[in-house]
Amino acid sequence: MTSYDLFSELPDDSPPQKPAKPQVLSVWQLTAEIKDLLEVSFGSVWVTGEISNLARPQSGHCYLTLKDDQAQIHCVMWRNMATRVRFDLHDGLEVVCCGRIDIYAPRGTYQLIVESIEPKGIGALELALRQLREKLAREGLFDPRRKRPLPPFVRRIAVVTSPTGAAIQDFLQVLGRRWRGADVIVVPTRVQGEGAAAEIAAAIAAANRLPLAIDCLVVTRGGGSLEDLWAFNEEPVVRAIHASRIPVISAIGHEIDVTLADLVADVRALTPSEAAELVAPATEDLLARFRQTEKRLSSALRWRLAAAKSRLDAVASHRAFRRPLQRIEDLALQLDDLDARANRALRQRLILARSQVEQQAGRLESLSPLGVLSRGYSLTQRASDGRIVRDAAELKPGDEITTRFGKGRTTSRVLQ
Repeated sequence: MTSYDLFSELPDDSPPQKPAKPQVLSVWQLTAEIKDLLEVSFGSVWVTGEISNLARPQSGHCYLTLKDDQAQIHCVMWRNMATRVRFDLHDGLEVVCCGRIDIYAPRGTYQLIVESIEPKGIGALELALRQLREKLAREGLFDPRRKRPLPPFVRRIAVVTSPTGAAIQDFLQVLGRRWRGADVIVVPTRVQGEGAAAEIAAAIAAANRLPLAIDCLVVTRGGGSLEDLWAFNEEPVVRAIHASRIPVISAIGHEIDVTLADLVADVRALTPSEAAELVAPATEDLLARFRQTEKRLSSALRWRLAAAKSRLDAVASHRAFRRPLQRIEDLALQLDDLDARANRALRQRLILARSQVEQQAGRLESLSPLGVLSRGYSLTQRASDGRIVRDAAELKPGDEITTRFGKGRTTSRVLQ
């Protein structure tokens, strides 16, 4: 049932009042009132959206726009907050931000002051780990071809870990049980918390600078959450292991924990205890191998001795050793036979040569002028120069001539 005021429609006899004068605000005053109203109404808000227009000036602050299909809002992340973000921000990444609404008076715009930011649908640490792993993989830090083998026997081991943690105790206990021939140098460092990554990287570099000859470097710590093991996922630690001149064994956490340090190390051990097993052989195993090697060497030596004896017997039974002068006697017989053959050949050659000489002498004798003279002919020469006279006209009275007969000669003077 509706009630009415019976006197509400009666005329008012009071004098009319003047309307109140409106309050005129400056732009700054209006902006300040809106700012106070927004800050009171929105103390802290959670907003999800996609990053766009990301900017990182030299100041270290981070400016971005958070948008969805229907609206967008400008966001600011101050430097102290931006340096603590573990993953890489980029345009197109969907995130969940927590912050407070603020008015930027010089432009009269409102913005979100981001106080925390997380990737949507995936943890910040997991995203940061994925991004860094992809980056380092592109650089080849995880390439299996660059990994080095561990030495078979180590004399000096450097262990980068917390000196008060359980990891070093497990490592030393297993190593002492398996192999007592190695010295262990503990390079102390924090293994978790803010700044631990820089300390671990510095400890790895310090181990490489030791004046002693280090055969193997072990980087280890016990198990824990992803946050506890995060120092071994940070870039300085990964690059320090990659730059190590000493072969590195990484033994971080438990079997299910895989860090970037495990991927870049030369050898990954599932636990600190397994690292001790990998770095040093068990004494019992070595003794068994030595005994087996001793048996193989003994068997090989016996075989070599039997083979040498067999060869020696074969050499001793050779005819040269049974009748050492037989060879000399055979050579003497061959020499006598060759001498006889040579003498026969020489006599035959002499007979043949004598026959050939006689034949040639006969031929020369038949051609000799003396042979012609013996048949009644004579040879006349001028006594003065020995020239043969073939024509009587060549002579003149008074010339002396020599006449040669088959036997003897005579001298005459030409009368006419």
